[in-house]
Amino acid sequence: MAYSVRKVGAPNTLDHRVFIEKDGLPVSPFHDVPLYANAEQTILNMIVEIPRWTNAKLEISKEELLNPIKQDTKKGKLRFVRNCFPHKGYLWNYGAFPQTWEDPNHVHPETKAKGDDDPLDVCEIGELVGYTGQVKQVKVLGVMALLDEEETDWKVIVIDINDPLASKLNDVEDVERHLPGLLRATNEWFRIYKIPDGKPENQFAFTGECKNRQYAMDVIRECAEAWEKLTTGKTPAGGISTTNVTVPQSSFRVDPSQLPPLPSNQELPAEKIDPSIDKWFFISGASA
Repeated sequence: MAYSVRKVGAPNTLDHRVFIEKDGLPVSPFHDVPLYANAEQTILNMIVEIPRWTNAKLEISKEELLNPIKQDTKKGKLRFVRNCFPHKGYLWNYGAFPQTWEDPNHVHPETKAKGDDDPLDVCEIGELVGYTGQVKQVKVLGVMALLDEEETDWKVIVIDINDPLASKLNDVEDVERHLPGLLRATNEWFRIYKIPDGKPENQFAFTGECKNRQYAMDVIRECAEAWEKLTTGKTPAGGISTTNVTVPQSSFRVDPSQLPPLPSNQELPAEKIDPSIDKWFFISGASA
């Protein structure tokens, strides 16, 4: 499948959008990119929202038509994550699995918390830095259960199938063996990253343990089933845009010709950001 991106507006602005295209036609990264990249369902597609080492909090827009990637806002201002020493920006290529949804109406029996109403979050730990809108083929290694404001916010650990280490990483224990300290740093990052903004430390279910590949695949299947109910109208969509152009069983499928035309691709330079975004915050007890 030939995926590409269409950029609208300058990065670091409220107007910036990254649309996903397949063979030159716009598609929804939430609904139209298949979750599984092979028939055996051992390789999955992920959408890269945030490249490693960067700070802009980019995410798939659930509410907008075709769900382009945009920068999140708070009180009308663009959101950036702070640098909590010794971390710089995001530690991984961060993104989401297409065709998944964490149902806010469902309370997970083990985390005792409801879903966060988003596609399933993914941390890709390979060595190459990705780009916003990239569709990566990955293999699943494990999952952590962040508890964010009384919601279950799963973080699936994956690696690009083309990474030099991919053949050696098949489950969560392989990550610690070949990339020692990464899971611990991941846990720390999610615990402390909101503290500079005046919020308390985040908590994890399972005392922060990273569950294994099989557990992660069960979570993914559960979220894929929730997405299917969403796009077939069995679950109310709320404010989510469920319009798509490829999902056969969806009652929200439209012909591409019915969609309004998008602006042409714009390769615009990023707007300057406040230098304070590069500040390092030293969080007491972060490495405890």
